[in-house]
Amino acid sequence: MQHDVDPRLLEVLVCPVTRGPLDYDREKGELVSKGARLAYPIRDGVPIMLPEEARDLGEGE
Repeated sequence: MQHDVDPRLLEVLVCPVTRGPLDYDREKGELVSKGARLAYPIRDGVPIMLPEEARDLGEGE
């Protein structure tokens, strides 16, 4: 079951690497930092904002 993230939370969260904005990818259940080229997973509705847990974005992502 996919959990949505509270929109108010998305307004205040920033990438821990770049301190830049994050985009919510509902389909993949991730928060994406284009600046750091990382995608942070969301597990059970909770964003996991640890760089070591993030996925590197591939070409074209």
